Amino acid sequence: MNAFKAWILRYQLTNLVLLAVLLAVVLPLALDIFRLNLVGKYLTYAFVAIGLVMVWGYGGVLSLGQGVFFGLGGYAMAMFLKLEASDPVSTKIQSTPGIPDFMDWNQITELPAFWLPFKSLPLSLLAVVLVPTLLAWIISFAMFKRRVGGVYFAIITQAVALILTVLIIGQQGYTGGVNGMTDLKTVLGWDTRTDSAKYILYYLCVGLLIGAIVLCRWIQTSKLGTLLLAMRDKEDRVRFSGYDVANFKIFTFCLAAALSGIGGALFSLQVGFMSPSFVGIVPSIEMVIYAAVGGRMSLVGAVYGTLLVNAGKTFFSESFPDMWLFLMAGLFIGVTMALPMGLAGLWESHIVPWWTGRRAALRAIKPPTAQHVAHRPASDSSSPVLPDSVRSQGV
Repeated sequence: MNAFKAWILRYQLTNLVLLAVLLAVVLPLALDIFRLNLVGKYLTYAFVAIGLVMVWGYGGVLSLGQGVFFGLGGYAMAMFLKLEASDPVSTKIQSTPGIPDFMDWNQITELPAFWLPFKSLPLSLLAVVLVPTLLAWIISFAMFKRRVGGVYFAIITQAVALILTVLIIGQQGYTGGVNGMTDLKTVLGWDTRTDSAKYILYYLCVGLLIGAIVLCRWIQTSKLGTLLLAMRDKEDRVRFSGYDVANFKIFTFCLAAALSGIGGALFSLQVGFMSPSFVGIVPSIEMVIYAAVGGRMSLVGAVYGTLLVNAGKTFFSESFPDMWLFLMAGLFIGVTMALPMGLAGLWESHIVPWWTGRRAALRAIKPPTAQHVAHRPASDSSSPVLPDSVRSQGV
C-alpha cells in the first residue's frame, strides 16, 4: 500500500485517482445506460485530447488534423465489424452475398484486396494503431526533417484532413462514402448493443484511457519529457546541445496519432458506425478545443475539458435547439478568455491555494487533545473562577 502511495505521489497522479473514481464509480451509479453510453462516446474523444496535450502542450506542435488519425483508427475497426456483419447468410438478398452492402450497391462483385486483412481481429487491432502511426510518421518526417513547423505545419495537417475526407467520400464503393459504415453490431458473435455489453465497453474505454494517461505521465516525468519542454521553449538551444529536435517531434506526433486511433476504434465499437464526418477539419478543430478548455498542459484536465464541451453540446442542443451553436461558441470564447490555461489552470491558481489555506486554518483552530488537557497545571482545573463580589463575601 505504501509503495502504491509513493508511486502515486512520485508521478503526481492524485488527480488521476479522483478522475478514475468519477468515471468508474460515480458516473455508472448516477447515470442510466443511455447517458453512460454518451459519456463513453465522449471519452473516446479524450484519447485525442491527451495526445494533443503531448504534441501541443509539451511538444509545442499544434496539429489541426487529429481527426484524420481518429478516423483511420475508427475505420480500421469498422471494416472488421462490417465484414462480420456481412456474412453470406445476412447478405443473401444481395447480388453478391458476403460483401458489405455499399459495395453491392456500387456494383462491386468481389471484396477488394486491402479489405482482406480486416477479416482477422488481431490484424484489425494492429491496424488501429499502426495505420495512424504510419501516416503520422510520413507526415512528420517529411515536415520536421525540413524544419517546417508552427502555423505552416498546422495548415498542412488541415490539408491532410480535407484530402482524406474527399478521398473517403469519393471512393463510395470501398468506404461507404458520405454515409460511412453502419450496422456494426457484433464482435466475434458478441452483440455490442445489449446493456451488459455497453457497460463492458464503457469500462474498457475507461481502463484504456487511464492507462494512456499513466503512459503519457511517465513520459512527461522522464528525461524525454524534460527535453520536450526545453524544445518547446528554446528549440535552437536544444538543437545546439546536440539533440535531433526533429526526432522528438516525430515521436510525439506519432504517439498522439496512435492514441487517436485507439479512441476512434473504441468509438466504432460503442456507437456502431463510422463516417467521414469525424475525419475532416471541423471535428479536428473541435478536438483542439477539448484540450484548450481542459488545459493544454494537463492530461487529466484534457479529459475534463472533453467531457465539459460534449456535455454542453448535448445539453444545449436538447434544451435550446435553435441557438445551441451560439451558446457553444459563447462557451468556447468565454473559457478561452477567462481561463487561458483552461480548467487545469483554474484548479492550480484558485482551488488548490484555497484548499491548502483552509486545511492550514483548520489545523490552527483544532481543539486540544486529551493528552494536552491531562498535562494542564492543577490550578487551571481545581476550582471554578468566581466573581470578585462573591469572593468578598467569603463564599
